[in-house]
Amino acid sequence: MKTLADDQCRKEIRERVGRVQVDSQRRWGKMSAHQMVCHLADSFRGVMGQKSLAPRPMFGRGVIKWIALYAPFPWPHGVKTMPEMDQEIGGTQPAGFEADRWELLQLFERFTRQPRDFVWKPHPMFLELSEEEWMRWGYLHTDHHLRQFGM
Repeated sequence: MKTLADDQCRKEIRERVGRVQVDSQRRWGKMSAHQMVCHLADSFRGVMGQKSLAPRPMFGRGVIKWIALYAPFPWPHGVKTMPEMDQEIGGTQPAGFEADRWELLQLFERFTRQPRDFVWKPHPMFLELSEEEWMRWGYLHTDHHLRQFGM
């Protein structure tokens, strides 16, 4: 099971982020590669308390959380993102691609660094997560969007 708690998984993600180009073509969805980089950065900002996230009430939250984090299949395509994480609505607007990618990698390092210099904020859908669950979520979310661009 891949997780950002593992050194090799962190290295893999950093390398894949490094291969994304501003003109990388998406395989699904509507984000550009640059918007995806900003979306991932916003996601890390949100759970580290640097960006506000509105809770999304959900029936069956525990079961859905388990499926999302531990079921042996990739996340589905086409799940609508939250307005504050959507670069066309309330997400961080892309600026310079290299600067935005560098910012994503800095946030990634902070998200995975031990000891933490922040307190986890509740995930908007799953609420409280354990350290293990945060590291699994971080891997899966980043992997999902990198696969979206063939990385």
